[in-house]
Amino acid sequence: MSSRNTGDTGNTGNTNSVRNARIARNSVRSVNYATSPLLASKTPPWRSRLVVGLVAVSFTVLLGRAVHLQIIHSDFYQAEGEKRFVHKEPLPASRGRILDRNGLALATSVALPSVQVDTKLFNANANVNANASVNASVNANANANATANLSQRKALARLLGMTSKELDDRLEGMSGTVTLRRHLEEPVWAEIKALGLKGVQEVREFKRRYPEGEAAAHVVGFTDPDGSGLSGMELVYNDELLGQAGQRTVVRDRLGRVVEDVGVQASPVQGQDILLSIDSKVQFFAWQRLRDAVRHHRALGGSAVVLDVQTGEVLALANYRSAEANDRVGKASKSLRNSALTDIFEPGSTMKPFTAALALERGPWTPATRIDTAPGRIVIAGAPITDSHPHGTLTVAQVIQKSSNVGTVKMAMQMPAREMWEMYTAIGLGQRPRIDFPGAAAGRLRPYKTWRPVEQATMSYGYGLSASLLQLARAYTVFARDGELIPLTLQRHDFSTHGPVAGQRVMSAKTAQQVRDMLHLAAGPGGTAPKAQALGYSVGGKTGTARKHEGRGYATGKYHAFFVGLAPVAQPRIVVAVMVDEPGKGSSYFGGDVAAPVFSQIVQQTLRMMNVAPDLDVKAQINAKPVVAEQESI
Repeated sequence: MSSRNTGDTGNTGNTNSVRNARIARNSVRSVNYATSPLLASKTPPWRSRLVVGLVAVSFTVLLGRAVHLQIIHSDFYQAEGEKRFVHKEPLPASRGRILDRNGLALATSVALPSVQVDTKLFNANANVNANASVNASVNANANANATANLSQRKALARLLGMTSKELDDRLEGMSGTVTLRRHLEEPVWAEIKALGLKGVQEVREFKRRYPEGEAAAHVVGFTDPDGSGLSGMELVYNDELLGQAGQRTVVRDRLGRVVEDVGVQASPVQGQDILLSIDSKVQFFAWQRLRDAVRHHRALGGSAVVLDVQTGEVLALANYRSAEANDRVGKASKSLRNSALTDIFEPGSTMKPFTAALALERGPWTPATRIDTAPGRIVIAGAPITDSHPHGTLTVAQVIQKSSNVGTVKMAMQMPAREMWEMYTAIGLGQRPRIDFPGAAAGRLRPYKTWRPVEQATMSYGYGLSASLLQLARAYTVFARDGELIPLTLQRHDFSTHGPVAGQRVMSAKTAQQVRDMLHLAAGPGGTAPKAQALGYSVGGKTGTARKHEGRGYATGKYHAFFVGLAPVAQPRIVVAVMVDEPGKGSSYFGGDVAAPVFSQIVQQTLRMMNVAPDLDVKAQINAKPVVAEQESI
């Protein structure tokens, strides 16, 4: 009985549970939510309309703003965005090359790295490491990084040629990108790049290079760091050499780093190459021989000019100044002033052949006309004019050979001053040479109406007027071109196409040839310049030794030594003029001893380079005995 009651009790519990669940389910279904006081209350129609209206207005505003941004003012916002991220960068054009007559580079441009620093990245990195250094006791690894960064900054300063303080001062208070050093050499930039400093970057810029160095520097000139010509041919042809920069578009991030190269809008137009008449080999050899002479004679400096008499091309314009000369006038003169064109001086006895030429043109003088120069002294208007020593009676040819002041003055005083002035003007004295070079001097030649008799006398042998070495060299082309004065050029002349350049008639061909024979005598035995003789080639020329003007008078013991000549004598191809400024004490100062040997060396080398056939027996010249030079009258 007991077990049956237990089972009934269990069944009764299960039955109750089922019943309760059914009642609960029926109760949920019977709830009427519409009878809820909250939900049963009626919503005012205006509130629903307001909400819908606000939503509609919001969408309308958003739509209008989108139309404003995307359609109406899209160009403005596009431009503003590009200002912040899209940048136009110039693409520099390479400056044109300056080439010698054979196409060898006298000046060229190379792209070199310039070091820039993004100050935000660079300084941020420094500040982080500085803070780490302060908290070194907390973080030993951070302290090691700070020490390494400091060492890298010191290394950067050293590679840039600065001290650490100079580097810090350069960056202090600066924002954006700062250029630290321009035109570094590639190995130096490689070392800087290896440091791994954040914010340090490169930009390629062109730097001018001059392969011939000092030898051609006075002709080629130089540029500023931005590549604009400042002197010489760099200045003369600056517009042609510059070219035209291009442009490219890049996208930069907020730190200024290039993240995308959009493209090139305009390609750079490279500068035009300029072909000069200068022969770099002749130029270097002339400069080298000039340098040796200046050093040997302890002179202040010197210049040399080499001309091609068939084309009027300037083959060399060499200048050299000693350290003493630079110390005298300061570092600015060490610069690249072309003394052969810009400096003027009294040409001394190099003017005597022109006086003789005028005498021959007027007549009745001939090369054989005899002139009594005894006793080696003449007085003009109370002023004595003397020879180095008495010569007695000389022919006109011997007056030039011996360089007699007295003989020259006796010819000059029988001519009208106007005719002497016209001769000097016809050969280009007192006029700026028509040559493309900045600062070419005109020299000085006073009007003949102002000449006093003594001034006419001194001008006949080169005192009282002034000229540059280039003017003097050009004047001698009259003798080389049978009486024609030729124009000069620093640009190459195509001889094969145009032939010899046309000249201006100054004297008859006969007179020019007669004077050329006199110049040949002056450069040979019995003349003032036997040291001018060149192996294999006949030469003719005239020495000059002129006192240097100082203040209102002439300096004691200071001279210009000259030699101007041509070769070969029968058919001249070149004219060479050499000037040595103030040969030192204890050394000979005569043009025949100082300048003539330089002329000889330049002539030999230049004619060989030009493939001009020798016209003399070299063996006979080598076996000839040394000849003592006739002392020149000053």
